[in-house]
Amino acid sequence: MQRERVADDIFVFTSDLYAQVTAGVVMTSEGAVVIDTLAYPEETLLIKRFIETRLGTTVRYVINTHFHADHSTGTCFFKGSRVVSHALCRELLDTRGRSSLEKSKAANEMRDVELVLPDIVFSGGPFVLHVGNKTFQMWSTPGHSADSIVCLVKEDRVLFAADTLMPIPYFVDGNFDDFVASLNSLRNGNYENVIQGHGEIVLRGEVEDKIRSDIEYLHKLRDAVDQALTKPFPDAALEAIDIESCGKSRILLNGAVPQLHRRNVLTLAAQRRELVQL
Repeated sequence: MQRERVADDIFVFTSDLYAQVTAGVVMTSEGAVVIDTLAYPEETLLIKRFIETRLGTTVRYVINTHFHADHSTGTCFFKGSRVVSHALCRELLDTRGRSSLEKSKAANEMRDVELVLPDIVFSGGPFVLHVGNKTFQMWSTPGHSADSIVCLVKEDRVLFAADTLMPIPYFVDGNFDDFVASLNSLRNGNYENVIQGHGEIVLRGEVEDKIRSDIEYLHKLRDAVDQALTKPFPDAALEAIDIESCGKSRILLNGAVPQLHRRNVLTLAAQRRELVQL
């Protein structure tokens, strides 16, 4: 696991075990706030040890940016903390998340994981959490998943974007049009740093280019899928839509993005076909 300090009071942890997934720790004058956890208990427990031994404090709040297991399974290791999420995240954890966890507990490393449902939820407009000298502004950014949120640490202008920003937009469990709208809503935010849900931190001078690149990827993908669906052999044409033709590099995320791109292609094709049938 890699640790990086992005501001005086903000640390980012990147997994070595699963898809470079990230988690954050924000130190406040009243304790720590954890933004997402990592996929495997051993890495989340290292974060907990760092907070307790190196920072000399405890965790007041855990923020779940969405229900996906690689961001939420470690919540149970911060006992006594309040858990914050979108209302839909709580609902999805209690249904799909519960079912998924039961299956994953067959693996030895997951045997101590327990489902924790958020006890502070919001829907509709932005939600603001004040903890000591820090202000956490959260708002809904559906697209990657319906319950996705981002979290801005106001005083530091550090945005934890979770999977709303990752090496390529990934919407297999979400909605294409929502994703475009959510990315547009992040523009001109004057962020010092943006923490992606997976992969490298996006620095201040790169943020606008990153958002623009993601929106362009989605537009190029939609155009390529629509064109492929008009061909005599649409499945073959869909197979030919490679990631480079949509403006992204295949080496991102240690070479994992071509597989994510392929799933995007198939998901969008299914959605577009359904629209035609309607």
